[in-house]
Amino acid sequence: MASNVHLSKKHLVLKPRQASLIDIFRVPFSKDLESKHFVKSLRVKQAILEHRGIIFLSVFLQKIIQFNEKPLSLFGSTVEMLLNLLGNKNNFGVFLSSLLQGKMEVPNKNSSNFLSIIGLLDNRVELDKKIKPGDNKYLAALTATASKISYENKEFIKGVVEKIWKMDLLGAYDCWDERHQKNSTQGFMFHDKFANPDTIIVAFRGTEPFDAAAWSTDFDISWYKLDGIEGRVHSGFMKALGLKLDGSWPKDDREDSEHLPAYNTITKELKRHFQINNRTRFVVTGHSLGGALAILFPAVLALHKEDGVLNRLEGVYTFGQPKVGDEKFGKFMEKQLEHYGVKYYRFVYSHDIVPRLPYDNSALMFKHFGTSLYINCFYEIKDEEESYKNYFDLKSIVTMRMDSLWELVRSFILPSIFGLEYKEGLLLQIFRLVGLVFPGLPAHGPRDYINATRLANYLL
Repeated sequence: MASNVHLSKKHLVLKPRQASLIDIFRVPFSKDLESKHFVKSLRVKQAILEHRGIIFLSVFLQKIIQFNEKPLSLFGSTVEMLLNLLGNKNNFGVFLSSLLQGKMEVPNKNSSNFLSIIGLLDNRVELDKKIKPGDNKYLAALTATASKISYENKEFIKGVVEKIWKMDLLGAYDCWDERHQKNSTQGFMFHDKFANPDTIIVAFRGTEPFDAAAWSTDFDISWYKLDGIEGRVHSGFMKALGLKLDGSWPKDDREDSEHLPAYNTITKELKRHFQINNRTRFVVTGHSLGGALAILFPAVLALHKEDGVLNRLEGVYTFGQPKVGDEKFGKFMEKQLEHYGVKYYRFVYSHDIVPRLPYDNSALMFKHFGTSLYINCFYEIKDEEESYKNYFDLKSIVTMRMDSLWELVRSFILPSIFGLEYKEGLLLQIFRLVGLVFPGLPAHGPRDYINATRLANYLL
């Protein structure tokens, strides 16, 4: 694997942890943002720095999220534990028996029957039996479900892939993440032996609902300009793949083996499987942050000139993916994908907030690219790009809440139309109520993306 160092030429990096609230509230009135210790920039156009309001909003929101990082994590862990205890008959039976015996046992977070909050909101793991390998919707439906179970622990993933899907799990990985300085980027690979030709699916885990650092990344407008990649790329997502703080990539050697990032780990495993079967192709997928990593993965392959791997890449399927770069980067990637014959489909459901982040304006220019499949709350495919590209557009206030109300009503009638597999539980219905106040949050869940890949009438 290439180990060339690609230093950052230009960058704008915001560091809200180093700023006090007083510092942040001074941003809109500051004449010299580059002098701020929490704004690190190099060769950045003055026109960008003049957008103090957007920089203020990005830093402020990140600061608020980071301030609540520990309470949010504790709350999330408690909620998941309680819901697994009360909602899982096996866990509850063990708990009741232990309680009667004077012993207290809590559910094991690493067991095959422990569900994350994503799984608790939608516990479906079966693939749609009406969509067969080779069908137009097959890969989209398969990758959407794979993206959802990527949120679960390794034993759960293994049970689903091997026992329910009857496919081969090739590995589930905890990879080094430069954002957190620990193993936090996760993904898994499996072999779809029913596909023709042989296909490996690589699924990256997305933004966990109670992970403040991941949500902070979505609101971050920091970016790098890297040698070998045209345009500006979101620095947080690149760090999640493995970009080091100095703008270089780790070498794939034994000294770094304990801290190998996602890019190095996945590429190394793919090459190993290609040697076993030279006909094998692969597909990359992910939901939310996982979608960002999925489309940036081929960008980093191109950066390292990994033609042998890129020639095996069949497609990229992302769901609720945030923006990852500017317009110039998008054109660069479209050329790369066309050159290697890679299909890229970006699914956007209704008013999902995450595809509308980071904020897009004439200066910052975070832009989507590729084929957009925008599906509304009636699971209808639309040709146009997603409406209200910026989530905070005032015109969308009424429309988003009316659609959120329909999603709540729809949860009661969908099973009678399409079958019991579309029945929504009480927890999800409560979450849909939240959408009346904060529209776009329930819409980001994997459930509607799975439904959309199964029910919407689209052609790939």
